Formats: sequence, structure tokens, C-alpha cells
Amino acid sequence: MQPTHERIIVSVGGSLIVPGDIAIDFLKKFKKLVLEKVRRGYSFAIIVGGGKTARRYQDAANAVSPLSPQDLDWLGIHSTRLNAQLLRNIFAGYAHPQVVHNPTIDIETDEPIIIAAGWQPGCSTDYDAVLIAKNVGARRLVNLSNIDYVFTADPKQDPAAKKIEKIDWTKFRALIPDAWDPGLSSPFDPVAAREAESLGLEVAIMNGNRLEEFSHYLDDKPFKGTVIS
Repeated sequence: MQPTHERIIVSVGGSLIVPGDIAIDFLKKFKKLVLEKVRRGYSFAIIVGGGKTARRYQDAANAVSPLSPQDLDWLGIHSTRLNAQLLRNIFAGYAHPQVVHNPTIDIETDEPIIIAAGWQPGCSTDYDAVLIAKNVGARRLVNLSNIDYVFTADPKQDPAAKKIEKIDWTKFRALIPDAWDPGLSSPFDPVAAREAESLGLEVAIMNGNRLEEFSHYLDDKPFKGTVIS
């Protein structure tokens, strides 16, 4: 593979980092892969979700004193920031020294890795990732989650659901709801999908527990996952 100076946006689902306890094995493998790609010329902007940490805080707060959706959203946002600080420390020496909270501000850095977290209520980390892509001029976004592919329907509900390897934005958006809410289960946030389509962004969705697929995608090799463009 020829050296590249392309910056790839990577959205890491919080469930990969905090599925229960902190996933140290995943973090070790993720660091090794990212730094291998950095040595080959890639740079990255990595945004992380809240995972079980967010849900624990939200459930605890609601059990004591029911909170507004905005307050629950803030707990989720601060959970993403805690996870992002963990990643920034793991990538010390390679990462921009500050975690990016606002994806719309100018990000000027020579470091090969930018770490970002949640921004404000009403915005998913999918949407924040798309805004970072717009900000830095990235053309590709990788969404690492806990699914191998996007399917034509929820395979847990519909045994006839078929995996999708490649799909355009119009057809993808027809598969998902029109609106986003914090509890939505969707391969990619509908608001983020609209913005990504308007930018002509390519989004690859794949299982973060199979990091070899992420490596294959970056190396332009066949991989398990769904490309939306």
C-alpha cells in the first residue's frame, strides 16, 4: 500500500470500550492497529460513544429523581468525554493534547490522531462524527459498532432479513426512521445520514470486535461490512 495522508474519521461505539467492564483487550488491539496505520501514513479523528457507563449513570439518576431528556443527554455526553479521555491517554504522544468537544471549531494540529467526544444535547456521536468529517475535509467515515452488516430489516425480528454490502444513501435512509432520539436503535443516526449524504461522505459500518475487517477496509481489501455512499 502506498503512503497516504488521508484522515479517516472513526466512530467507536461505546459498547466496544465499556461493554460491562472496560474492554482492555479491545483497547490494546485498537491501539496497535491504529498506530500501524499511522506509520503507513494515515491520520485519524476518533470519536467515542458512552457505552454502559452512560446507561448506568442515566438509570441511576432516573431511579432517584426522574430527569428531563436534556439532563439524561448530558449524562451521556459526559460519559463519552470520560471514554474519550481514556483514549487520548492511551494514544499519548500521537494524539492532539485536548479532547475535541465541539466538532465545528477549527481543529489545527500536526498530530496524526484527534480524539473527540459528545458535543451537546440532541446530537448523537454519529452526527458529531459527520461534522468532524466536514470540518477536516475527510471523505471516509468508519463506524465501528457491534454488527457485521446493515440488514434489510432487523434480523432479530425478521429471519428473512438480508445483509447489505453496498447501498446508496437514498436507499439506506429508506430503511431507517426519519428522526433521531437518544434511544433509537439504528445502524446510523438519520440526521447524520442526511448530512453525510449532502457531503458525499462514504460511511463504512462494521463490527469493531473484528478489527481485521477495519484493517482490510483501509487496505482496500475485501472486508465484512456495509459501505454507504
